[in-house]
Amino acid sequence: MTAITAALVKQLRDRSGAGMMDCKKALVETAGDMEAAVDWLRTRGLAAAAKKAGRVAAEGLVATAVSEDGRRGAVVEINAETDFVARNGTFQDFVRHTATLALDSHGDVDALARTTWPGSSGTVQDRLTDLVATIGENLQIRRSHVLGVTQGTVAHYVHTAAAPGMGRIAVIVALESAGDRDVLRDAGRKLAMHIAASRPESVTTEALDPALVERERGVLTEQARESGKPEAIVERMVEGRLRKFFQDVVLMEQVYVIDGESRVAKVMEDLARDLGTAVEVAGFVRYGLGEGIEKKESDFAAEVAAAASGG
Repeated sequence: MTAITAALVKQLRDRSGAGMMDCKKALVETAGDMEAAVDWLRTRGLAAAAKKAGRVAAEGLVATAVSEDGRRGAVVEINAETDFVARNGTFQDFVRHTATLALDSHGDVDALARTTWPGSSGTVQDRLTDLVATIGENLQIRRSHVLGVTQGTVAHYVHTAAAPGMGRIAVIVALESAGDRDVLRDAGRKLAMHIAASRPESVTTEALDPALVERERGVLTEQARESGKPEAIVERMVEGRLRKFFQDVVLMEQVYVIDGESRVAKVMEDLARDLGTAVEVAGFVRYGLGEGIEKKESDFAAEVAAAASGG
């Protein structure tokens, strides 16, 4: 048996483009035979997956899942290279099952990838690798988050749904309360719809990222000073504009999109009064598909022309 050295693993990685651990496993399984190891990787789709891994994947689907007791909710984003894949039934099935499995992974993407795929001895990552080979695109489990409550419910909402529970914008929101679960579920769904539309940064002003507040304060201060007014007036101007900023980015300060006039804090107060018990928005998560991913701009006509000319 050939010794499995770091140099041999690197050589296989250079040839196949597969990951280091996969290359090492391939060499172990084939007793160090380089050609057999390459074939081992190819038959499992690992070489093909690695070659596609460098391509930008900013399309795909975001999806939600809620536990049977309604007290845990998960949201995941699984990316592909093109929006065509989002309409692929096999891909949708993968996203749906992965969102459900995410309920037990505590938002840890690595743990989710290691989870056993239903009805098989392989993992979620193994199933994803198979899909890469089948679909022919770079596919990635980008992120996941889980919310839970002791009592109450986790509600969810998906906007522009491509299939039940999955689309381009997904929200989960946790309501901690001893109140009627059906009423809470309906109120939570409406609040999730609001969050999808209004994109708040935090539940309360106190929970807002201090760095974000200081950055905004700095910008507002410079703007106010350009007015030439005394510093004391500038300070009052800044505080007034900060209140407007909080109304834009803090959930409880926002105008509720469902009625277009009430503040969300008032809506929650009214809900608590109707239920006869306290209601706390324990947290929310909003995923927008591909947000934060730098997408490569391309000239499709130029690509077609280049392909036709053999370029």
